[in-house]
Amino acid sequence: MMPGIQSAEASRQADLLDRAGRYLAGGGLGLFVLPPDVNLVIAEGRGSHVIDVSGRDFIDYHLGSGPALLGHAHPEIVEAVQRQVAKGSTYYFLNEPVIRLAQRLVEAIPCADQVHFTGSGTEATFFALRLARAATGRQKVLKFEGGWHGMHDYALWGTVPPRPSSYPDAEPDSRGIPDALRGQVLVAPFNDTGRAVELIDRHAHELAAVLVEPLERVLVPVPGFLEALRDATRRHGIVLIFDEVVTGFRIAWGGAQERYGVIPDLATYGKAMSGGFPMAAIAGRRDLMAHLDARRTDRSHLVWASGTLNGNPVSASAGYAALDVLSRPGAFGHLHRIGGRLRREIAAAGARHGFAVQTPGEDAVWGVRFTDRTPLRTWEDLLTADKELNLRWSVELLKRGILVNPNEKFYISLAHTDADVDRTLEACDAAFAAMRA
Repeated sequence: MMPGIQSAEASRQADLLDRAGRYLAGGGLGLFVLPPDVNLVIAEGRGSHVIDVSGRDFIDYHLGSGPALLGHAHPEIVEAVQRQVAKGSTYYFLNEPVIRLAQRLVEAIPCADQVHFTGSGTEATFFALRLARAATGRQKVLKFEGGWHGMHDYALWGTVPPRPSSYPDAEPDSRGIPDALRGQVLVAPFNDTGRAVELIDRHAHELAAVLVEPLERVLVPVPGFLEALRDATRRHGIVLIFDEVVTGFRIAWGGAQERYGVIPDLATYGKAMSGGFPMAAIAGRRDLMAHLDARRTDRSHLVWASGTLNGNPVSASAGYAALDVLSRPGAFGHLHRIGGRLRREIAAAGARHGFAVQTPGEDAVWGVRFTDRTPLRTWEDLLTADKELNLRWSVELLKRGILVNPNEKFYISLAHTDADVDRTLEACDAAFAAMRA
């Protein structure tokens, strides 16, 4: 490429970043904005790579925060979407793609007798809690410190506290959360089986639901923890909800329910479920899902969970195509092989350069944390990680063409190759060396 063209492309990216700063709140699309010296505007994605407006190629380990499990612009998803979008983008009423996807989800998800579609993971967890309150006649919910369940008011308690919460009380994460919810959302430490069961037993008469990420961010559940939640909630008639927005169809075909062998009453799905298109779902037992049945004549007993794009046929077509690819032999073996190698060798590279580095999580989704605390089981353990060191390392990776979100997760796709891993490990080693120097 000619130097003049490179310069023109770099200038165009700088102009777009300037306009983003002026016209987008916060200069980005949410909480996560890259540091100014490595910020970028993505032009396109191809497989495991993205290209920014200036023409730079990056190996992508964020994958749109997880949805692009097959990689970007997978040809079978593109074909399915093109075929559907020519027939119209949305109808509101029943359509064949959404019915086919619903059947596929029920067949794949262990807890599912039926599903209900929503527009986002935030909506899915919000409506699942409403459903649990209606089914039990109780008001309060219990979640776990560090658990991420979207952007609604019930989710944002004890999600990223700077210090351990005063269990079961926690502070809201965001401004604007109504104080009326204080005490309605109880918080327990993840992986502390005794504390969690004690809190459930103590508050059983007022708990509608226990909401948990079975893989909480990058923390793997200790043996017996999820089983204890299942036993305690069943004993007290409390609805156990797995938030599988991240783990669904990623860590196993049957998600965390298959991987860890514990079946909840309800589960929420998103991200990989719809092949990179906006869509999410609640899945669960028929008796619970019956509260959503609008065919009931007595609407005073109905749980409202409607949305304009809930049954979007384009997203459903993308999701069905994605699940078709994921159901083929070898798909999850590939994710484990690629992710497992990266996890092992990044930790080893850090040690060679004198850094205490861990890669907690599952092979298909994990994080890099700079800490010598072992094992990493709770949010309190994660608070020992050096976030500034991680930011510096992530910036070095971005400079070397590896797209990561600092202090967040590495997502692996079916499109990542051994060549990608080789290049990534070279960049990681160079990044550690630059930090040490």
